[in-house]
Amino acid sequence: MDQDKNKKTSLLTVPEDNCSSKERIDSRNKGEKYPLLSYHELPDYMKDNEYILDYYRANWPIKEAFFSLFRWHNETLNVWTHLLGFLLFVGLTLANLVDVPQMVDFVTMITEQFPSSAESNISKNLSLGPTKLVDLKQESSILTSPEITTTTYWPFYVFLCGSMFCLLSSSICHLFSCHSHRLNIHLLHIDYVGITVMIITSFFPPIYYVFQCTPHLQILYLTGITIMGICTIIALLSPALSAGKYRSLRVLLFVSMGLFGLIPAVHALALNWDDPHRNITLAYESGMALSYLIGTGFYVSRIPERWRPGWFDLAGHSHQIFHVFVVMGALAHYGAAQIFLKYRSTMGCDAIA
Repeated sequence: MDQDKNKKTSLLTVPEDNCSSKERIDSRNKGEKYPLLSYHELPDYMKDNEYILDYYRANWPIKEAFFSLFRWHNETLNVWTHLLGFLLFVGLTLANLVDVPQMVDFVTMITEQFPSSAESNISKNLSLGPTKLVDLKQESSILTSPEITTTTYWPFYVFLCGSMFCLLSSSICHLFSCHSHRLNIHLLHIDYVGITVMIITSFFPPIYYVFQCTPHLQILYLTGITIMGICTIIALLSPALSAGKYRSLRVLLFVSMGLFGLIPAVHALALNWDDPHRNITLAYESGMALSYLIGTGFYVSRIPERWRPGWFDLAGHSHQIFHVFVVMGALAHYGAAQIFLKYRSTMGCDAIA
């Protein structure tokens, strides 16, 4: 009788090794309805970076995902780096719209100081011909000249809107992609579209203002990058390209769009070689390109978490570094766009010629 009883008891006892991962995580996170998981406990569609070992969210309701904005997990800094970047660009946009100097941040103040110093340095080292851009000392007289065209702002705001869309879509993707497989795919597609839109719109200020007196070149270059961007979006919206194994291909598509910019950049440099603002705008644009390339290098190589898996789960992993460099690159391009806007859009083509 006792033997039968013991046998029955053993059948009702579940070995600890067979407990579900959910039960083990619940015991590890008592009182938490939606605990953080390890990499091996994730559904397959969320297994993107094997070097980040812990602090994942999976299958969380929208409400819980939203409030995780104020909780530490391995996506917290991914969300906040681009969310703060988005808010920064909102502030820059408002500062330019309402024209309140006190609201313009350090980037704008820096751009107001560099051109004059750049002119003095160039004049000491180079023997320049007639300049094509407005001289700071002649600004007031030029603005009153009948040859001067009305300032055109829309290319500048196209860039700002593209940057804000990219940064916001990235933040939303990182915040809510833990909800479900279906939403994860949709948000990744929106994120890819945001990156593409940011690249496209970044071309508008330099191409419009540099080639403002040659409309056919404006149309040629802007149409070219727009068509290239649309083709990139169509390719990225393919479900197959969302897989992790196509990570490098996605990066290659974005880099190819950026490399397209070398064509109008070299053309503009040749046309404006004697321009007194050449060095400063070139420095800003080089800073943008360098920031994007360095950030992309971290993104592809997955450094530093590759070296020490698990050490950078919460802070310091490659995607967070990539986000920081994207914001830095966008700010560098903002500085260049400010110079293009201030010193090019007020020039008439007769004056430039």
